[in-house]
Amino acid sequence: MGAAMDYQTFLAGKRRADPPTGLNDLPDLCGALFPFQADIVRWALRRGRAACFAGTGLGKTLIELSWGDAIHRATGGDVLFLTPLAVASQVIREAEKFGVPARQVREQAECGPGINVTNYQKLDHFDLTRFTAVILDESSILKSTDGHYRTRLIRECASVPFRLAATATPAPNDFMELGNHAEFLGAMSYTDMLATFFVHDGSSTRDWRLKGHAEAEFWRWLASFAVMLRKPSDLGYEDGAYALPPLRQHQHVVVSEHDPAATGTLFAMEARTMRERLDARRNTVAERVALAASLTPSDRPFVWWCNLNAESEALAAAIPGAVEIRGSDTEEAKESKILDFIEGRALTLVTKASICGYGLNFQHCADTGFVGLNDSWEQVYQAVRRFWRFGQAQPVNAHFIAAEIEGAVVANLRRKEVDAERMAAAMLAHMADLGAASVRGAQRDRPSYAPAQPISLPSWLGAAA
Repeated sequence: MGAAMDYQTFLAGKRRADPPTGLNDLPDLCGALFPFQADIVRWALRRGRAACFAGTGLGKTLIELSWGDAIHRATGGDVLFLTPLAVASQVIREAEKFGVPARQVREQAECGPGINVTNYQKLDHFDLTRFTAVILDESSILKSTDGHYRTRLIRECASVPFRLAATATPAPNDFMELGNHAEFLGAMSYTDMLATFFVHDGSSTRDWRLKGHAEAEFWRWLASFAVMLRKPSDLGYEDGAYALPPLRQHQHVVVSEHDPAATGTLFAMEARTMRERLDARRNTVAERVALAASLTPSDRPFVWWCNLNAESEALAAAIPGAVEIRGSDTEEAKESKILDFIEGRALTLVTKASICGYGLNFQHCADTGFVGLNDSWEQVYQAVRRFWRFGQAQPVNAHFIAAEIEGAVVANLRRKEVDAERMAAAMLAHMADLGAASVRGAQRDRPSYAPAQPISLPSWLGAAA
């Protein structure tokens, strides 16, 4: 029995875990934090390098600000807070709302003590090694293994003592993204993670699956530096006001004129390839824009998401008073238009999910629509979550307009949504108990080394000494 227990102790000591490297004495936190938010901040401060995978509307911005402010007050070091384009000014408004000191900066020379907020597009203007802490807002920017931001952030933040990555949507089946988060946080390199927990399952380098015997250990390891939740009750807290109103999705199909002479077919054929889908979208811009304009209310805010420039231009022209945000707009122009929409000076906003679909809070609006779609479930998820999030008091209506010949684009997105929900539920099932224990302070994994066998030198070595 004793030998069995010793072996179990030995196995426990071999478990993979990322040891905490953070603060022991925690400063007081912002009083506006909900209990689950405050516990996540304390956990992340103790860890030093952590990931917070929290659903939209759960207060990631306040968590990030509180963490950064506590790091500055405890260490005296400067903090760089990186955000998506046009979100930096919103972070500053949140900081002012909660009384957390922060400033928006464009380059290293403008940085000062405390929290300095900028966007990823200005990364080249900063020396990351001069900061004590770096915060990545919407850290899914680490998704690509060869992306410019991913490579530089991992390389230059390696010497930054405190790091926090926060996002709502780490794809549960995208192990590459989880590996990049682990590498950014210094928990393990992406390649080491694959070698430790995965087996290659095909000719593509993206085809990796968890080793059967390593699955539980993988989630345990991930939970040693990351917490995931979609609602407070995932960690054992009361949901309270985080129960969301209904989300109503409406699909609209437009039929375009079919020219047999041009296509060589008697009937319109459903698009199959990406090229055919793109052609279908381009050939039905007028019909889809006309339908979208007819659905736009004149007495309440509405956001239309486009995929093509032609859709955005035509829709902005078709809706009286609509404000269009384009990729070519200056950052100042984007922020000004967003603020006009948030504060009610503009009722209809026309833009792309790649521009305004990440990080922004549009809870004052409960109606949105997609006049153009691609196959990116993440973009649709993020865009809808600008409205359907904590603080939304009304049922949210999301309209999807697609051409009949585009094929099952909407059905494909819904299938991906079901898959993502199933995978997220599985991920939470593996991590919930571990995450709850760590966040509430009941469990702190530390790799231990407690040698019991005395070292004896060989006689020839002793004689040589």
